[in-house]
Amino acid sequence: MSQIKFGTDGWRAVIGRDFTFENLKKVSQAIADYLKKSTGKKSIKVCVGYDARFLSKEFAHSCAKVLAGNGIKVIISDRRVPTPAVSFYVSKNKLDLGVMITASHNPAEFNGLKIKKPNGGAAGRDITDAVEKLLGKSKVREEHGLKNIHLKDITKDYIDFIRQYVNTKAIKKLKAKVLVDVMNGSGNSYLEEALKGGNVEFFYLRKEYNPGFEGFNPEPIEKNLSQMFKEMRTGRYDIGVALDGDADRIATVLPEGRYVGAQTILPLLAIHLKKNRGLSGGIVKTIVGSNLIDKVAADLNCILFETPVGFKYISSLFEKEDIAIGGEEAGGIGFKGYIPERDGTVAAALIMEMMVYTKRNYRQLIDSLDKKYGRWYYQRISFPIGRLKNGLSNLKISKSLLGKKVERINDLDGIKIIAKDSWLMFRASGTEPIIRVYSEAKTQKEADRLITLGKKMVYAL
Repeated sequence: MSQIKFGTDGWRAVIGRDFTFENLKKVSQAIADYLKKSTGKKSIKVCVGYDARFLSKEFAHSCAKVLAGNGIKVIISDRRVPTPAVSFYVSKNKLDLGVMITASHNPAEFNGLKIKKPNGGAAGRDITDAVEKLLGKSKVREEHGLKNIHLKDITKDYIDFIRQYVNTKAIKKLKAKVLVDVMNGSGNSYLEEALKGGNVEFFYLRKEYNPGFEGFNPEPIEKNLSQMFKEMRTGRYDIGVALDGDADRIATVLPEGRYVGAQTILPLLAIHLKKNRGLSGGIVKTIVGSNLIDKVAADLNCILFETPVGFKYISSLFEKEDIAIGGEEAGGIGFKGYIPERDGTVAAALIMEMMVYTKRNYRQLIDSLDKKYGRWYYQRISFPIGRLKNGLSNLKISKSLLGKKVERINDLDGIKIIAKDSWLMFRASGTEPIIRVYSEAKTQKEADRLITLGKKMVYAL
């Protein structure tokens, strides 16, 4: 069973190698056993959804058949959906669990499975470890009829919620042209559907079904958005929005083609939620979160929480603490008054709401943020993990970072070397077989130099 292992956000593996129908059935049986054991209920209900990856629909139906074969009532989506749609449906309808077939932003050869708790939040180690321990303990049981399987459009509740959560009446007055890069994922036109009837015009890139993702990872990072940069520079659009493969992550692009990722979107929306909406609560970032978030949290006089990488840790804090907003470096952001789940579509809607409330376009909002807190430059690269025999255990750390004194080392998740106004970090990915190297500084040149230093340190291992 060693080939089935849950990581930072569910189980992901290469299709046909480890992510097979046989292995998926084993996981589905283990989930069924976990539910029967943990709930003690005779009537268990689960929602199953799937994204736009190769065989995702077929994998979802295979999972549903196993759950149904164990007497579990299964509501399965009748179409490709964003992960947050499954999470919201589970929470609203008080189901016992959600299962989403997706590998999120991973390369096209991957597929995966995410487990969602009854409140819609990401399953933590307590659940995934319990499921792993049950792998292979029971014979796989499948239902070949439709007695316990119900096909349903689960997106209506999701769209209705977005319409109620954001000020759609105000947003409809906004005159803006929005370019959305769906990245061939399951994000589709849910943002447009939620905000229809107003003056906002939507245009699309990579909206077509293409499980090969046109050769790109469906991850909204700079190197994957060249087409959007080109289109935005034509001056025809006010804001560019990019969603990842299962639409729970976001990045944006300014009219001149400047990339604006979650490291900037998170503090920007924190200001909106705290000042314009008047929400109470702290801000959550992961260990690889930008220093800009710290600056904004201090200015807003609210508590800043820091977690390991993985939205499940942020999700857990939403359950335990008063949190206004929480997000991760990779683009996932969650909000108070919603389920404890990240959502790229809701984040995009809130950006437009902020534009209305402040009477500023997106360019002006970002300029204002830069002017008040300074601009931070963030970098990230990756290395195949196979080249590191001992992982990061032998990483040599000096007392200075490009001539700056190292103030402290943070080993909450990986190794983060922190100096004044800059840092360098090393971490093994929990979703791919790679080592990630991150840097941040007050200039692009220094951020690049830190990454170069990081490369040398990795190659020295």
